[in-house]
Amino acid sequence: MIALCHRRKAISANYHSGMSDMPHTPPDRRAGAEPAALAQITPIGRHGRGLAHELVAALSGKLRSGDIKPGERLPTESEIMQAFGVSRGVVREALSRLGAAGLVQTLHGVGTFALESGQERRFQIDSPSMDGLADMLDVLELRASLESDAAGLAAMRRTDEQLHEMRSALDDFARHLTAVGDTVAPDFRFHMAISKAAGNRYYSELMGQLGLAVIPRTRVSSSWLDVERRAEHLQKVNQEHQDIYAAIERRDPEAARAAMRLHLVNSRERQRKAYAAEAGQAAAESGSRQAEPS
Repeated sequence: MIALCHRRKAISANYHSGMSDMPHTPPDRRAGAEPAALAQITPIGRHGRGLAHELVAALSGKLRSGDIKPGERLPTESEIMQAFGVSRGVVREALSRLGAAGLVQTLHGVGTFALESGQERRFQIDSPSMDGLADMLDVLELRASLESDAAGLAAMRRTDEQLHEMRSALDDFARHLTAVGDTVAPDFRFHMAISKAAGNRYYSELMGQLGLAVIPRTRVSSSWLDVERRAEHLQKVNQEHQDIYAAIERRDPEAARAAMRLHLVNSRERQRKAYAAEAGQAAAESGSRQAEPS
């Protein structure tokens, strides 16, 4: 534990010294050029989920202090990867967590930008706590209670425009059934649209505060699934979404509540199995490495 604390302090110190002179204009993107703001950062030395957590801590410190000012663009994924010695997946998870915390906004094809401090969420799922299976299952249990009632209210109160937004999110989800990462945003849009259609602003505000972190696929990797099983997994999610939509479309509150609860109970079980499979794969790989002759 003491060694870990020293390592984190070193990361923070290196980060502050390397990024204190971050330019307000985009860094040089020529081949081989490295942004001056990242030139002196020491790569992170830990492995596993802690990598993303430490990267979040380093970046959020600069964002909260105002060293990276609202509206300024963060370094690119490739630049952060090179500076910290981490994979693209770790960088994306860290940026996703910062986005869920209301500290940054990512515009696809443009970059990731710091937000005004006033836009920071007052309530959020704390990222470190979401690393544990128990906490992730608790979040899904919370959602089952919250969103099943929201779905019932949406079936009674939804407008045609709100129904259209749900349909649009489902269509977007269906277009990306073979790419797990690409289904996260439309998945959240669908659930958010239902919360808004409930006609009680606190449902949608709470969902907005929870953010993308409530989508299980942002917390447990699906890399252990082959392409066929991944598509099958997402087809099940898609069908459950369709059942919820159908109940809301025909204004059947009881069916909408039941369909939403079933969907989230199933998601909870899928999360438990995915976590176990991922842990089993990691253990098998570790055992294989230990068995290799030195």
